[in-house]
Amino acid sequence: MIALLCAVFFGLIAYIAATCSAFVCAGIPPADDGPPAGRAPQLFLIAGAAVLGAVMAYLKAEPLQLGVAAIVTFALVACWCSDAVCGIVPDVFTLGPLAALLFFAAAQRDWWAIVSAVLIIVPFAAAAIFSRGYGMGWGDVKLVALSGAVLGAPLAAFAMAIACAVAVIVHRFGRARTAPIAFAPYIALLTGIALPLGLTH
Repeated sequence: MIALLCAVFFGLIAYIAATCSAFVCAGIPPADDGPPAGRAPQLFLIAGAAVLGAVMAYLKAEPLQLGVAAIVTFALVACWCSDAVCGIVPDVFTLGPLAALLFFAAAQRDWWAIVSAVLIIVPFAAAAIFSRGYGMGWGDVKLVALSGAVLGAPLAAFAMAIACAVAVIVHRFGRARTAPIAFAPYIALLTGIALPLGLTH
């Protein structure tokens, strides 16, 4: 019963996140140098969030862990939808959840979460600087920081390495090979997959 309730709750979080993304992105045309506009797989995201909630319940996550997972799920879904639809990752979906996580970490004196957020963004920030936001956008960098804060640097680095590899493979064999990659969906997917391990280890 608890797993079912968590599944419904996380599915609802994903639906709200997708709705908020649509509201924020309404009327924003994709940038000329950004990834091509597309559609977010909302049903897939809602179902995936529901599975995540059920897994967290199965692993007997504590209420605080469920709360953190809900915040991160909202951010991941909203960023995925935003990047897919209009090619941007709004700060409201990254900096807000990141600030909340870092506040919780500081309150509990969990300095490793803060250190992880900083460590994991270094190569991505360097990519954003050298590519001038074309190869790697700053919205992606902020989303990576969120991943580092919630997963811890080692697990986040592993997840981001897989995300990069999957993104390159999909882009290499996809239709729009010369267009920029919408990277947020890959970050969100791998962070979501690793989230139960990162929160309950």
